[in-house]
Amino acid sequence: MWLFLTRRFRMWVLLTVLAPLATRVLRGLGRTLERRTGPSVVSNGLLRAGELGDRARAALGGKARRR
Repeated sequence: MWLFLTRRFRMWVLLTVLAPLATRVLRGLGRTLERRTGPSVVSNGLLRAGELGDRARAALGGKARRR
């Protein structure tokens, strides 16, 4: 089914649905790991990866998410 969608629509779906979902999951994993074991390189990396979506959204002129 993915094959039948136009390239522009597929890109729109990736950027509006999957990218924010992925950043939210990464941020959630980072917070959970930090709560369980304290701050570490891995948890900080996951939190930074989760914030990457917010920075990209702000750079492109979208709304910033509430925390």
